[in-house]
Amino acid sequence: MPSAIQTLTVDLGPRSYEILIGASILDQIGQRMKSCVRGQRVAVVSNTTVAPLHLHPVQTSLEEAGFFVTPIILPDGEIHKNWNTLQQIFDHLIANRFERADPLLALGGGVIGDMTGFAAACHLRGVPFVQIPTTLLAQVDASVGGKTGINHPLGKNLIGAFYQPSLVMIDIDTLTTLPLRERLAGFAEVIKYGILWDRELFMLLEERLGEILAGNAELLIQLLHRCCAIKAAIVTMDEREEGKRALLNLGHTFGHAIESLTGYDRWLHGEAVAAGMVTAAHLATRIGLCPPEEAARMHALIQRCGLPTQLPNFPVDHYLEAMTHDKKVSGGRIRFILPERIGHTIVRSDLSTQLLRATLEANMEPSAQPTTKGYS
Repeated sequence: MPSAIQTLTVDLGPRSYEILIGASILDQIGQRMKSCVRGQRVAVVSNTTVAPLHLHPVQTSLEEAGFFVTPIILPDGEIHKNWNTLQQIFDHLIANRFERADPLLALGGGVIGDMTGFAAACHLRGVPFVQIPTTLLAQVDASVGGKTGINHPLGKNLIGAFYQPSLVMIDIDTLTTLPLRERLAGFAEVIKYGILWDRELFMLLEERLGEILAGNAELLIQLLHRCCAIKAAIVTMDEREEGKRALLNLGHTFGHAIESLTGYDRWLHGEAVAAGMVTAAHLATRIGLCPPEEAARMHALIQRCGLPTQLPNFPVDHYLEAMTHDKKVSGGRIRFILPERIGHTIVRSDLSTQLLRATLEANMEPSAQPTTKGYS
């Protein structure tokens, strides 16, 4: 049976939109979209993994609501988040004469959401788009806030736009089709919200992690609502990352460097963020910012989720070079999001290269290949 839908609003004036969270709610997407878009045709962008699992109920709902649906099925994986794949979306839209009122719908994880949003921002100088995120990572983070884009060989998400969706629909039933490694990777972003903003959320994860990872639907919806509420509040305060929104990048400076150095095909984004958060906590401890016992709790929770806690073994100079291409660099200085304690983080850009080298070397693993260790 469909669950009661929980609703949040991202309040951005004329660009405001709702986030809908529930279980077994994909069949409502058609009627929900009728209330927020004008066009009669919908391009559903998905990939070769997600489409066989979830396209049919979405397409059926849209067609029953009177929409004409054009599926666009892309290859799966972060390695395909590039210009060539983006061009495939444009080719379909132009060949099928999609107009400015005709929306795009992203059905998939963060890669599909980011590329679909960027295509929507660019096609005809801007068309509506809707997000149906199907991974935990996308549900708690990537689908909300309007960051869209593609990767460049020198860095992650360096090409893109801020472009808000018209609607985000989160159905937790899509998570049941994820492999274990994908599910665990998504919890890195959940933990991130606890560290950067919400100490009570972090404590809930510590206390009830086994139940959550075992699939307790009530707890999962509670977590999703809490994370999305934090993201919505921060985006409302700072839509274009000129202030507090930078805090959402906790772990990402190191994490994006990992993804770049491994060619976007060996580490999942959540795994890279997990190792990045542990490294950020160690860095904060080294400069006397974060108490060691707080950093140890962060490390322990990430480890219990079966996520990597060390960086893959690449030369330190390669890490430093990769981080200089990070989009958060300002005035030539790398900006780091560092925890002062669980629930509170700050931005620092005054750290010496010597300190960074020492931290990178101390948190390096002997092997570059991540493993999934399960949880306790």
